[in-house]
This record gives sequence, structure tokens and C-alpha cells, in this order.
Amino acid sequence: MARTAPSRASLVLVAAVGTGALLAPVAATAAPRPDSPVHAIESAAHPLRATGPTGSTKDLLPLGRMVGDAKVVGLGEATHGTHEFFTMKDRLFRYLVQEKGFRTFSLEVSWTTGLRFDAYVRGGPGDVRELVRQELSKGPWYNEEYIELLTWMRTYNKQHPDRQLRFMGNDLNNPHMGVELYDAVTDYVRRHAPDRLDRVKALYAPLRKVTDGDAHLALPLAERARLAKQARAAYELVKDIRPEHGGTKFTWTLQHARSVMQTADIYAFDTDKPSGVSGAMRYRDRIMARNTVWWQRQTGGKVLVSAHNAHIGYESRDANYPKMQGAFLRDALGTKYRSIGFSFDRGSFLATGTQDTKWKRRTVGPAGPGMNEHTLDKVSHKDYYVDMRNAPATARAWLDKARPTRSIGTAYPDGPYDIRLGANHDVLIHLHRTTAAHRPQ
Repeated sequence: MARTAPSRASLVLVAAVGTGALLAPVAATAAPRPDSPVHAIESAAHPLRATGPTGSTKDLLPLGRMVGDAKVVGLGEATHGTHEFFTMKDRLFRYLVQEKGFRTFSLEVSWTTGLRFDAYVRGGPGDVRELVRQELSKGPWYNEEYIELLTWMRTYNKQHPDRQLRFMGNDLNNPHMGVELYDAVTDYVRRHAPDRLDRVKALYAPLRKVTDGDAHLALPLAERARLAKQARAAYELVKDIRPEHGGTKFTWTLQHARSVMQTADIYAFDTDKPSGVSGAMRYRDRIMARNTVWWQRQTGGKVLVSAHNAHIGYESRDANYPKMQGAFLRDALGTKYRSIGFSFDRGSFLATGTQDTKWKRRTVGPAGPGMNEHTLDKVSHKDYYVDMRNAPATARAWLDKARPTRSIGTAYPDGPYDIRLGANHDVLIHLHRTTAAHRPQ
């Protein structure tokens, strides 16, 4: 997003935060000094054979050691429209599934979108292209790359019925996308606590009438606050039910009620005030982390979380986003969480404009002197990754300093922003040149 505060209408619909790009001429190359950060980074860097999901994975073995015994891995993206970021996520997820026992791919999309994708990859009916169009057509992940990932997950599950992969949406819902959650909750209450059914239905009734995010935000603040209280009251009524026969169905029903509550809560922030904007954004990242931790503990499987670099990292560079999902995940999981960020020197990506919502191909030249990417791209490997926690002292000192960095969100132009790479992520993947993702035709 741009540096200015987001509008109320776009507040909960935007997919991630970002930073901008800086065009600059190619700098003259010279052999790095032995004590230079380039030399230090290169000594710890591991070259990437490819960014696509097929072929040998031997070049990922050191990355597997960097992941270690983490239960959740956050994998970022420096733009929301880069082909290589998406295909590298596909490649790394397949490797983590096969070599590290990961079972879930989590994306910063709504809880209900995740449930629909999860049903599809586990053998449910439907056409993947139509499903992706219905769920993602207005957002950054409406692309061929995610269609390929979902297709592979479904094929894997057919071949491995005893090791099912899951898909999770860890974000809040847009109001019009969560209708089935109301039905799931009321159906459970009807079966297990019928004396509470009328009350739960009455609490949900005005929420069900809100058809989309703009309609919700158009309501007076007091009305939005009232709806949030009603969603919470319904959640508390469900929470107090004590199931007699097992708790799995109850646990999932309660999470559905929690998702309804989360959505109502974020719309109740007064985003006409800076404090309301920052409060809502902090809340959003907190619930994404909480939902992810809930899922990991409920399913018992390891999770790869896909989001923007800013969301899976540890530090915020914008007062509107005081604490990010990665920091909340580290609070909850400690060393069982890893953050892996992306950087790139030049190339193309898809992004909207700052005044329009049409996704277009954008291109930036090489990063300029003083930018993080300018130095990173002097390493002799075309594409590589580095464990920034265990790099030589010279590299760690350089990585700990804030510099202008590309971290482009939905809209472009955007940024650049000063970012401390070493403080934001555990591992960094750097790509020399990128291309734009492919929107379905």
C-alpha cells in the first residue's frame, strides 16, 4: 500500500502491506574486498538451481537445515505479483512436504476461502479454475501459479491418502464470503444446544444482512460496534456448550464462530482516526497469527504461511502497522517459527495503480546504490539464499542496518522504505531478475 493511511473502504480488503521500487542505473562491478559485506554474504550464500517446482531439490538441503524443527515457516514476497516468488513458494512447499513433514499451505485469504480450497485439494467437487476465479479474481493471488499449486496438492492427496495436505486461509472474512459459517454454527447449536438456537440466530440475523465490506463500513460506527458485540455474544454462547461425545466438531464450530467475531471486530474500529487504523491493522496481524497457531495445534501438521514480507517478518516499518504477524507468531512459537523473506534486484511484477484497481505489468530497473538489493545483487550467484542468523559478523552488521528496500504491496508506485533485513527475517532468498505473474485469461 502507499505511505498514506488506507481508506476505510479498503482497510480490510487489502491483502498486504508493501513498499516501493527505485529505478537506478547499473553500478560498475568490482571484486569485493575480503572484509566487505558482499564477500561475507557470499561466503554464507547457497546458490539456487531453479525457482520452479520441478527437478532436483538437492540445492534446498541447506535450506531444510535452516528450517530445522520449525512447526510454522513464514514465506514472504517482495511484491504481490511476481511469478518467481509464487513458483518458489510452490517449490519450497513441495520440498517441505516431502522432506520435512509439512502438511498445510496457509495464505492470507479469508477463512472461508481457505475452507473451500481445502475441500477441493482433499478431493471435493468443482473446477479449480472456476473456484480460483470465484474466490480470488479481485486480489493479487488470482494467477496461474496458484492454480498449479492447488492442482498439485489435489494430485498429491489422491496419491497419498494417508498423508493428506491441507489448505488454510488465516485471514479475516469479508462479510459476503462467510455466509456458510453462520449455517455451520447454527446447525451445531440446533443439534447440541437447541435451547440456545433462537438466541444465536437472533444475534446473527443483522450480521447476515451485511452483504459486503463496503456496506459494513457504510454503517455508523455505533452500529458496527453493536454488530461486533452481537458476534461476540454468539461466540460466547457457543463456547459455553459442553459436547458429550468428543470435541472435534465442537472445536471447529467454535473456530467458525470466532471467525465471524474477528470480522465484526475489525469493522468496529474507528478508521477515521489514525489510532483506529493502526489498531485495526495490529488486530488483523494478530488474528492471522492466532488462526495459524490454532490450525497447527488442531491438525498437528507443520504449516507454511504465505504472505507479504512485511506480514511474515518481525519488524514494522510503518506506524499504521505497529506489530506484524511474524512477530506474533514468534511470540507464540518461539524458535518453532522461521521467517523467510524475498528480495529482487530488477524485473517485472503485477500491481494495481494507486488510483485504479486494474492489475498491470510493471517493470523496475536495477536497484540503486544505497539500497539493500544493490549490495545483495553483487554476490556472484544469480539466485541464492542465506541464513542471516549465522552469517559472518561483517554480513550480520550490514544486514542489521536499515536501508531503502523494495517491498511492494498491491498498488504501485510504493516506497521504498527503510528495512533492516537481518532483524526482519531469519533467512533471505535473493533473486537477480523476476518476471510478472500470469493472470488467467
